[in-house]
Amino acid sequence: MDRLASTTVIPDAFQGTRDDITTQFGFIWSQIKMPLVVPLLRIAVFLCLIMSLMLFVERVYMGIVITFVKLFGRKPEKRYKWEPMKDDIELGNSAYPMVLVQIPMYNEREVYQLSIGAACGLSWPSDRIIIQDMVELECQRWASKGINIKYEVRDNRNGYKAGALKEGMKHSYVKQCDYVAIFDADFQPEPDFLWRTIPFLVHNPQLALVQARWNSKYRASCEKLSYRTLWMSSSLGFKALNADECLMTRMQEMSLDYHFTVEQEVGSSTYAFFGFNGTAGVWRIAALNEAGGWKDRTTVEDMDLAVRASLKGWKFLYLANIQVKNELPSTFKAYRYQQHRWSCGPANLFRKMVLEIMRNKKVSLWKKIHVIYSFFFVRKVIAHINTFMFYCIVLPATVLVPEVAVPKWGAVYVPSIITLLNAVGTPRSLHLLVFWILFENAMSLHRTKATIIGLLEASRVNEWIVTEKLGDALKGFTCWSLELDASSSSVAAMMSCLGKTTTSYSCLSKQLPSSSWPLDTLAHLFPTPRRPSQLRLSIPDSVH
Repeated sequence: MDRLASTTVIPDAFQGTRDDITTQFGFIWSQIKMPLVVPLLRIAVFLCLIMSLMLFVERVYMGIVITFVKLFGRKPEKRYKWEPMKDDIELGNSAYPMVLVQIPMYNEREVYQLSIGAACGLSWPSDRIIIQDMVELECQRWASKGINIKYEVRDNRNGYKAGALKEGMKHSYVKQCDYVAIFDADFQPEPDFLWRTIPFLVHNPQLALVQARWNSKYRASCEKLSYRTLWMSSSLGFKALNADECLMTRMQEMSLDYHFTVEQEVGSSTYAFFGFNGTAGVWRIAALNEAGGWKDRTTVEDMDLAVRASLKGWKFLYLANIQVKNELPSTFKAYRYQQHRWSCGPANLFRKMVLEIMRNKKVSLWKKIHVIYSFFFVRKVIAHINTFMFYCIVLPATVLVPEVAVPKWGAVYVPSIITLLNAVGTPRSLHLLVFWILFENAMSLHRTKATIIGLLEASRVNEWIVTEKLGDALKGFTCWSLELDASSSSVAAMMSCLGKTTTSYSCLSKQLPSSSWPLDTLAHLFPTPRRPSQLRLSIPDSVH
């Protein structure tokens, strides 16, 4: 019996080396490499090269288009009619469209004050704007200052963000609104945001959406003003946002800059279609309703709405020159959850809508191809899968299997060009390109997993975990140098309006050495709207 077990379970070739694990594995490898591993690896290399070429063609195409747009393309004000909103003596404020501002949030206490304050500071006729918010104390505080703000909450989390936005649209006062502006809890629009976006929608009835750019770094300039200087120490700190906080946020900046600089711009300029970013945008409520409103069938309700509205024939406009400040996730855990949602949701939406897009009769064949192939298949599916499979599995595997060769163009030239084209949006971070490549390869595992979950509708397909934002702009003790066109009594009124305890302030006789920054962040906190040019912030070099 022992002899039978020995000869049947362990081949004769192993008899002398059955205790040597390394030799056993070497023997198994030599037996399966040629008949099994080599053919499979060659197939994998072939498929990865095909996917690489698809990505390469997509990147080169977008690179060519964005070059022509930047060199010869007409500005949005030329492609679409744009005229500033004008007062009407007879109609008064009723000449202005009614605007609803929604700030969906959940457990975001670190950042909610910034977004609510910025929304309440939007410059627009006070009787022609309604703000929806979910923080009762903030609503009471701003309502006491004359802001038309509504406290609206739900007793459940059904549908997550889509459910909250959908519930907010059900209130009776929304029926009188023409447009809805949406800002996530960490987004801070400039006071003139509505003045710059709404005219596009008013004068161009074919437009459904105006999307602004995200800005996680403070890069604005300001006018040189000759007003008196105020030195203030306050518990309220509006610091530059966190793109430079750590290496991980710099990597995020590089990816987002390409998305906004190239992908959104190309989509807007060619097919008048791109994915709504879920925030920092203004929708025409009629278009939103015609498209079926908010749906919670995926974790990318914003993209879902954009695709459905596009299939109805509506057009979108992206405005790169309008930037809304926001905060990037600064912990790996928060970023990983965010990327799971951003990778799983589009793949799942692609599964649900591909047949609907193909059967649609209102859009052209070329636009269908753009949405299905370019927007969804290449960018949302192939990009994640190929990055992980080719660079993290197949290429390293060919080192162990020299019988399988990867052509130099596929292993070096194509990936290098794709990487450089991705990096053009952030020239200041070119020296971090190697770190960005390593970071993207590491993240490709999580994105590929999420993409497969979305395509197969597996267990975590509708998982929604709120992206944690640390709200650094609300923490700490910050010193500012302000230049105001106001007297000290007006300053005291401003401090009262801030609702914060100011420890000390005194007028200085001369300007301290400083780097000048615009104080748009504080402009919205005045009792009456002020233009950003009326207020300037200077931060002493010692504070940086």
